[in-house]
Amino acid sequence: MTVTSFMNRQAEALKHVLMGCCAEPEPKHMTPEQTALDHFTIAVSREIGTPAREVAWQVGERLGWPVYDREVPARIAQALRLPVAVVEGIDERRQGWLLECLESFSSRCDLSESRYFRHLISVIRSLGEQGRCLIVGRGAEFLLPPHTTLRVCLVGDREDRIATFGRTRRLDHGAAVRQLDQLDRERSRFLREHFHIDPSQPGNYDLVLNTSRWSPSDCADFILHALHHKATEHLQGLV
Repeated sequence: MTVTSFMNRQAEALKHVLMGCCAEPEPKHMTPEQTALDHFTIAVSREIGTPAREVAWQVGERLGWPVYDREVPARIAQALRLPVAVVEGIDERRQGWLLECLESFSSRCDLSESRYFRHLISVIRSLGEQGRCLIVGRGAEFLLPPHTTLRVCLVGDREDRIATFGRTRRLDHGAAVRQLDQLDRERSRFLREHFHIDPSQPGNYDLVLNTSRWSPSDCADFILHALHHKATEHLQGLV
């Protein structure tokens, strides 16, 4: 049996477990095991320039789960009754404390980092309680319960990430390098200062995948297999 066929069989088995794909109707009273699976979530962390959205959508399509990426700041904007562009301007970025203090006295509708973070926590935890979804970025892997969250990190070779980032943003190599490095620093500072962790440490995740070595489809296969394994372990722990 090839690795691909094995992974496909595991993915189908996981789909049956998590989606209840069976001929018999679902019982009215949910068992503890079914309830636990209902609240499983996949949190996808990523380096800038990796195909995280494509990987997440492939996994979501196979499971029938929604994917929340840019939808997260959209929800925050809706809750705050602010334009989405205002929230996206601070999304996963670290403002200087002096700038934030000055903006707190401003009459503009700018959003402070602390206010953004409070609503980010609320949105992420709400999605986690809902379960059966994928959340891309925003520190979801540090906000949701580790026993019901598959924490995935997508990394890639620097030159591959620069090339992908430059191509998607239509930037030359020099501009792509500068903007990618700036975004990397902003996200790293945001996670370090709000979650007090080093996001580059592999021990923070259940699965680390190098997108320079594996295609988005391969990464989706590995994620489904890891989810099946973690869900099975969790169910056994409930017995």
